[in-house]
Amino acid sequence: MTPLPCVLLVDDDATTNYLNRSLLTRLGVAERILIAENGDQALQNLRQHCVPPTPSCPVLILLDVNMPGMNGIEFLEEYQQLPLAEQRAIVIVMLTSSLHPRDVQRVEQLNVVSGFLSKPLTGEKVHELLRTHFHAQ
Repeated sequence: MTPLPCVLLVDDDATTNYLNRSLLTRLGVAERILIAENGDQALQNLRQHCVPPTPSCPVLILLDVNMPGMNGIEFLEEYQQLPLAEQRAIVIVMLTSSLHPRDVQRVEQLNVVSGFLSKPLTGEKVHELLRTHFHAQ
């Protein structure tokens, strides 16, 4: 598989970010991996790398829901304000340990998330995500 140009990991837990980055690096998933510890940092990354689009604009975002400051749902609400072309070019997958049904309903109403994965991220989950959203073999 050709590596994705860039992946953005959004999680407030440094250990989770370290493990996910290590897994994605070992699997050769992306040429570049960006990390944000909350929704605000994630938006800053997108504004820096995607408006206007650059080669380091993430094509995949793995987003946690529960984070201090701007959480995942608040990030999605702000993300919707970005230009439509950038929204369509980025696959967002919620990666979380648990989702309250109210949160799932809110995320689905926003209509910008491509799927949900439960933590921890595994090689099998990554391969399925790539097959589903990036037509990887």
